[in-house]
Amino acid sequence: MSLLVIPAIDLKDGKCVRLRQGRMDDVTVFSDDPVETAGRWVKAGARRLHIVDLNGARSGVPVNADAIEAIINAFPDLPVQVGGGIRDEDTIETYVNLGVRYVILGTKAVNAPHFVSDVCAEFPTHIIVGLDARDGKVAIDGWSKLSGHDVVDLARKFQDMGVEAIIYTDIGRDGMMTGVNIDATVKLANAISIPVIASGGITNLDDIRKLCAVADDGIVGAITGRAIYEGTLDFAEAQKLADKLAK
Repeated sequence: MSLLVIPAIDLKDGKCVRLRQGRMDDVTVFSDDPVETAGRWVKAGARRLHIVDLNGARSGVPVNADAIEAIINAFPDLPVQVGGGIRDEDTIETYVNLGVRYVILGTKAVNAPHFVSDVCAEFPTHIIVGLDARDGKVAIDGWSKLSGHDVVDLARKFQDMGVEAIIYTDIGRDGMMTGVNIDATVKLANAISIPVIASGGITNLDDIRKLCAVADDGIVGAITGRAIYEGTLDFAEAQKLADKLAK
């Protein structure tokens, strides 16, 4: 199966931005028009979009839902996965009703695993958990704190609860364009049976090649943000390469 290259759209105050190392004060604005940005990636061959509500991640409630709804209305056939500030069932319900295909839980999943179990039962096939890690330990609260949890142990727990996939981010590399942490991603994928989506540090076609080489380990996708906005990775070329290498 072909590796899915997934463009990221990070929303802050209704605009498309990128943060460096998750810092809200280190922001680059790429576009004032989220729908136009989504359209750019759809035109280039995107088969899924990754959207993060950065304000929501900080406040714990959705802040950019209007922009997300506008993207979904413009591209109704495109599967969209959304994260950022999703801490209760009402928010999940709102997003699923808007047409969001996958809802991504982060800090809340780590702090309250029973919540994951409940929402997997209530919204089957819609729940993804994002695990952000440094040196094998999971970080929470916008990466400001390291929890004592081991990534593999937690991922196994969430797998048993029924989540659809794990998004794995090496936060030492995210937004730094230093290459993806293949070893850690493969280690996680080999330890669980649900799909893993790689994130953090994807910089160029070499990273896509490396991920395609281990896709059979259960790595189904790669989220890329800064690289496709700054031009070190041509998104259309990346997806074409992934498709070619899968044959």
